[in-house]
Order: sequence, then structure tokens, then C-alpha cells
Amino acid sequence: MTTLDPRTTALVLIDLMDRIVARRLAPHTGSEVVTASLKLAEDFRAAGAPVVAVRVERPGVAEQPPGSELTAEVEAAADEVVVKRTIGAFEDTGLHELLQARGVETLVFTGIATNLGVESSARAAADRGYRLVFVEDAMTGLTEAEHRASVDLNFPRLGEVVASADLRLG
Repeated sequence: MTTLDPRTTALVLIDLMDRIVARRLAPHTGSEVVTASLKLAEDFRAAGAPVVAVRVERPGVAEQPPGSELTAEVEAAADEVVVKRTIGAFEDTGLHELLQARGVETLVFTGIATNLGVESSARAAADRGYRLVFVEDAMTGLTEAEHRASVDLNFPRLGEVVASADLRLG
């Protein structure tokens, strides 16, 4: 069981956008990731911990592809929304400053794709000194092999990998 201090912890939801959630993903479906992330968001908000949703926009295009908004449920669950234009969530987004202003020291990550947006954001967060927690059943990849590589090989070097049922705020 992992217990985190809600006063210094934030939940970061990566790229839970309609067009990404609808993709063929593994080992978890996009809707399973959204459901697990929303349950965590409910727990975080109840404990007074912030929920930050991150979505990507393609740079240099006049119009984003259809489905580029966060899912309606994720949008409603987020205290803050950050728009990124790179793979990771920290480059020129103001995310670090937002988290620092709230006194956040620990980040709990969920999202799609495990080995792309989540891992890139996590690496940048580690470089900035955050404690990292990865919720394995609240993230997924384009393939199971890509997901497993991040979860089994890379994330344990950056932080702690947990199941959502084993995460507590208190």
C-alpha cells in the first residue's frame, strides 16, 4: 500500500482526449484508463489534492483534428488543464510553475500512451525533482509491449509503480 500526503501530491492525467481514448490500445482500453483515472480524480479531489489534465495540440496547424479535446468527464474532473505542444507536459506549458505554486512535491501519473506522453512527462518531472508514482492500471500504450517496457523497465528507475487499488491519500 502506498499512502501519499494530499497537501503535496497532484494527480496528472495525460492525453485523455476523445481521439486518443478511441484508439486501439493495450493492455488496457482507453475507456478502462479513463474510468480508472476518474476514480482516482474523485479520490484526489475529495482529499483536497489537485487534479491536472494535460492535452496535446499539434503545433503549426490552423485547426486541431476532431476529438482533440479532453473527454467531457476528464475535463469536468480537472482542477487545471494544461495544453502541451510536445510529447511531454513540461516544455513551455507552465505546468512546473503551477505545481510549485501549489506546493506539490509528488506526482501521480495516469494516461495514454504509457511510453510516449506519460514517460516523457515523467522524465521531465524527475529532472525537476518530483517524487513519481505511476498507476499501471490507469495507463496504456499503443501496444502491450511498449506499455510493459515503460512500466517494467523504465518507471521503476524513476519512481514507484502501483495499482490504483494500492494507492491511498491520507
